[in-house]
Amino acid sequence: MTELKTSTEGTDFRPQMRQVLDEIAQNPEAAEKYLTPDSVWDIAHPVNQLVGPQQVIEKFLMPLNAALTGMERRDILFLGGTSRLHEKGRWVAAITHYVGIFDAPLFGLKPSKSMVFFRSGEFYRLDEVGKIAEAKILFDMIDLMVQARRMPLPSYGTEITFPAPSTQDGLCPQTPYDGDAFEVVERMAATLGKYDPETYYSEGQTGPDGVWTDNMMWYGPGGIGSNTRWKGFVKDHRAPFLDGFPDRKGGHHFCRFGDSHYAAMGGWPSIHATWAEDYLGVKATGGPITMRVMDFYRIGTEYKNHKLAENWVFIDLCDLFLQGGRDIIAESNAL
Repeated sequence: MTELKTSTEGTDFRPQMRQVLDEIAQNPEAAEKYLTPDSVWDIAHPVNQLVGPQQVIEKFLMPLNAALTGMERRDILFLGGTSRLHEKGRWVAAITHYVGIFDAPLFGLKPSKSMVFFRSGEFYRLDEVGKIAEAKILFDMIDLMVQARRMPLPSYGTEITFPAPSTQDGLCPQTPYDGDAFEVVERMAATLGKYDPETYYSEGQTGPDGVWTDNMMWYGPGGIGSNTRWKGFVKDHRAPFLDGFPDRKGGHHFCRFGDSHYAAMGGWPSIHATWAEDYLGVKATGGPITMRVMDFYRIGTEYKNHKLAENWVFIDLCDLFLQGGRDIIAESNAL
């Protein structure tokens, strides 16, 4: 791999990195030349942490290829930049689907023998010569269970394949943006933690001066599902989530950055909370839990003060439910 050349904005390495990720998805052995020898990949349960190219090849890339016949990678969002948290290299972040026929078991889940769109949220940190030194990957096993028609949990919202941004410009965006995408996200997060326990409303979120558009779209992981407008967001996600984890503290991020009118962030784990009430049919433990989370945002530049228009969210629910004593993959296989 040749050294990556970057502009003053540090974003023109994005197309090359898309090609790299396409190549290693199709040809796992190619990862040897694109990863550092001690590259650390934190991946959703049940894969968890892998170190070095051989582990990544044998325990992540090859199982994907073996399970999904004719597999190809299809990105709907691909961003790049430098994290606001530190000077620890450049990052790319993506929402992708691994598309193929689910013909063989994948990470312990029985196949469906039908086409699937196995969605994944991904962050990659590059070293000084452009090799992948670190990766965080949250694939959605619960959504795969939905597609396989063996879903052991209820669904709060609507189960859909994650759509591309409505503006269709999320792949290495070139749209000029005169604002700071992450400033909009930070404005939202500043008041989201304080809420009315009766209405679940937080000051400054909606209305003429609110940070979300009136027709906001929120795309959640399998089980939680997707919804639209603040009312739908509260009904399908915010209310059950806050009831289940009322003292949750988020924002423990490994990376966050903006790229044009998009922003991305993730934490491993991001949320620390007490599991106070049953959630998605899983009994509350009454004890502490953590959640691995990724968020991707589109800023609606057509709105006054540049509001949040779309939000794609990944949560490692298999890991969460394991903390509650439930092996959701085994439960799905039993259906």
